[in-house]
Amino acid sequence: MPKVLINGIDLFYDIQGNSEKEPLLLIAGFDSDISTWFAIMPLLVEQYQVIRFDNRGIGQSFAPDSPYSIKQMAADAAALLDELSINFVHVAGHSMGGQIAQELTLAHPEKVQSLILLSSWTKGDRKFHALIEMFGDLASKLDSIIYHQKILLPWMFTDAFYSTEGVIEQVNYLIENNPFPPLPHGLYHQSQAILKSNTSDRLTNICKPTLVVVGKDDLLTPVKFSEQLATGIPNAELVVLNGGHAFVVESAGAVAETVLDFLAKHRQHALQSDK
Repeated sequence: MPKVLINGIDLFYDIQGNSEKEPLLLIAGFDSDISTWFAIMPLLVEQYQVIRFDNRGIGQSFAPDSPYSIKQMAADAAALLDELSINFVHVAGHSMGGQIAQELTLAHPEKVQSLILLSSWTKGDRKFHALIEMFGDLASKLDSIIYHQKILLPWMFTDAFYSTEGVIEQVNYLIENNPFPPLPHGLYHQSQAILKSNTSDRLTNICKPTLVVVGKDDLLTPVKFSEQLATGIPNAELVVLNGGHAFVVESAGAVAETVLDFLAKHRQHALQSDK
């Protein structure tokens, strides 16, 4: 899978699906590489050309030890689309990826066909900021496996997921055998980018068909955050599903179905508008 020089760093990306189908860009969140989407990829690639990439600071992309910003990571996404000669794309972002997707849409509305925000927000509250600051600070103070298994995972999944025999063990196995574990400074700079991001005064400028989806038991980015997004973005649609923050894994089938239904509806409306 290839890398490309984008805005001074090597950015890792992956493309799956038929190039003749509409492109769908997936943007992962904090501490998340392209594997975030593994559970919903088989359903998406049946109908779309799916582009994934590792944000700066994670996975196989370069992790510069200097401040990042959400706008900077949105610029990385825009430059990747230019490099791939993709002019018009559906965009879906999970968690921090939803922030990046918002900034991409605001900066380059000509590139975005529709917007899907999963477990995301416009402006965090004090509790959320305290958690993100803790995540950033502890990355350099704890062993990476302990950090992910004991600090992050409980905020990602529901009690029901933890109670399902064998699933957390599978997640822990993936953590322990990650061939590209994140670097502490990359996680710190991503966390600082989150803390400094706020789109609340610009949501009305997002004039693209928008779907906002959240897990009803999301502890990290609760339903109220998605309600704020859906209220602020003109004509946005809000869907609440079962699951927690990592519902793209926990409730993969429901998430994929919701996304595909939204995209199909938007495609139908676009075709009718062209007639």
